[in-house]
Amino acid sequence: QVRLVESGGCLVQPGGSLRLSCATSGFTFSTSAMSWYRQTPGKEREWVATITPSGAPTMYRDSVRGRFTISRDNAKNTVYLQMNSLKIEDTAVYYCNLGLAWGQETHVTISL
Repeated sequence: QVRLVESGGCLVQPGGSLRLSCATSGFTFSTSAMSWYRQTPGKEREWVATITPSGAPTMYRDSVRGRFTISRDNAKNTVYLQMNSLKIEDTAVYYCNLGLAWGQETHVTISL
């Protein structure tokens, strides 16, 4: 059974940094591309970043490229999202994704 468990979301000020983690189990992590998505109230869930099984290449939506970094540790079956220079518009519920499987969410709030 695929399990994705996100953590790391919290309240930070604009310009701050945060690292999200997604611990996984129930599938062969080292051969799986992983993604992060996010969603704000009233809007559709949007793709944020993807990392291939080997760790490269990585892909980002335009609004986060250069500020966010997706990475993975295949020994720990964990994928990360390092978020720097955070903006108020990055406020969202963030989800880890593997195909049709979703994590339970972690909340990121950027506010003064």
